[in-house]
Amino acid sequence: MSAAPTVCPRCAHDGIEHVHSSPVPGVWEVLQCGRCLYMWRTSEPARRTDRDAYPAGFRMTAEDIAAATEVPAVPPLRPTA
Repeated sequence: MSAAPTVCPRCAHDGIEHVHSSPVPGVWEVLQCGRCLYMWRTSEPARRTDRDAYPAGFRMTAEDIAAATEVPAVPPLRPTA
């Protein structure tokens, strides 16, 4: 497992929180950004875990987050048959 990032891949915020560890120690960690709420597993490819490799079209700044008009709601679950 690679070293945990020091900044969020999406918004470059340095407030990264550890959310969960793999059942097998050292395999992966789940991390979340405290600003943009992006969440990722450390075992994912660099394009999801490394700021320098994260796609430019999906990067955010603090200004982008502050100017967001709405956070989309999670739709209700579909009824089960």
